Amino acid sequence: MWKALHIDPAKCTGCLQCEMACSYEHTGVINPSKSRIKVFNFEHEGRKVPYTCTQCTEAWCLKSCLVDAIRIDLTTGAKMVFEDTCVGCKVCTIGWPFGTI
Repeated sequence: MWKALHIDPAKCTGCLQCEMACSYEHTGVINPSKSRIKVFNFEHEGRKVPYTCTQCTEAWCLKSCLVDAIRIDLTTGAKMVFEDTCVGCKVCTIGWPFGTI
């Protein structure tokens, strides 16, 4: 079964509760830096927009990972971060400009 997260940017108030809830759901700790959702502040437009990984074809994060911690799940085809392999170097976030790894 495929899972999808529908985000309506028009409803975003910039409260960051989605980041907190996401981090808690996936790690058991409220820590926005561990969230799979990032809220971007577009100051020139006066709005905030939540953003998640789009599972893009380019996969710059996967290609830039030095320890092969980002791999394609053979069952789902999704690009996944394997926390037990990840060393936290953040090279993947440099490789991907949106910061949603």
